[in-house]
Order: sequence, then structure tokens, then C-alpha cells
Amino acid sequence: MQHRSRIVGAVGMSWSKTLILTAAASTLGAATPLNHGEIAVTVTDLRNAKGVVHACMTTDPKAFPDCDKDPQSFRQTVPAADQVHLMFRNVAPGHYAISLLHDENDNGRADRVMGMMPKEGFGFSRDAKLRMGPPSFQSAAFDFDGSARVMNIRMRYLF
Repeated sequence: MQHRSRIVGAVGMSWSKTLILTAAASTLGAATPLNHGEIAVTVTDLRNAKGVVHACMTTDPKAFPDCDKDPQSFRQTVPAADQVHLMFRNVAPGHYAISLLHDENDNGRADRVMGMMPKEGFGFSRDAKLRMGPPSFQSAAFDFDGSARVMNIRMRYLF
């Protein structure tokens, strides 16, 4: 009997510690803004696995497509592969646009032919098209409600 009560006591004690830790975690979680979610992006149609893929996601139309003027933007750089997976975490609800660059020589910039046309791959959310320059923010923008979201972006090349 005494052995059994020690087991029950130990189980009860660990259960109460679990409750305390759970309560503490939910209190700490209250400091995290609600409705922040994740946006998972799969990048397809890369022509090779050279270099890296730069990604940026912004809510600022003036900072699109390179995000340099938006310190609040989400940015990632990942190694190029046949298929690239990106995850933007802790994203607040809002109106966002994503741009991608396949930086094949990993020099940190978009190389151009004759100083104008992109030599390397690019892609945009909503598969926004180029029209005498990069697409507008509005043509690439999508609404995010804070729920998890999955999207595909196709890499395109002009040369």
C-alpha cells in the first residue's frame, strides 16, 4: 500500500507540475500577438541548383519588389535546388506581396542584360507578370488573415 501511494503521489505531483507549466506557457503565449500565422511557399521551375534564392515579403507598395525600404519586411535566402521551400513565420494579418530572385552566381544582386532585362530568374506571388519592368505591388499582393497559408510561386527566366 505504501508503495502504491508513493506512485500516486509522484504521478499527482508530476501532473500538478504539468498544469503549472501549461498555465505559465499560456500566460507567456498571451504576450505573443494573436492571429499571427505562417505562410509556406514552394518555389518551382528553377532552371538549375546554382546559387541561392532570395525572397522578400512586404506590406509596403513603395518597398516592392526588393524590400530595401521596408525594415519590417520578411526576408530569406536559401540554397537553390530543384524545388525550394520557404516558411515565413509569425506573420500578422495584412496585405502582402512576395518577390523572388534566383541569384545563380550568388553575388547578392539581380544581374541584367544590357543593364535592363533580368538575366537571372524571378518570381512573384499571384504569378504577377512583368510589364516593361517589375509588376506592381497590387498585381502581386494577396490578403493574409493570420491562418496558415500555402502557396506556389513559379520561377521565370527571360534568357
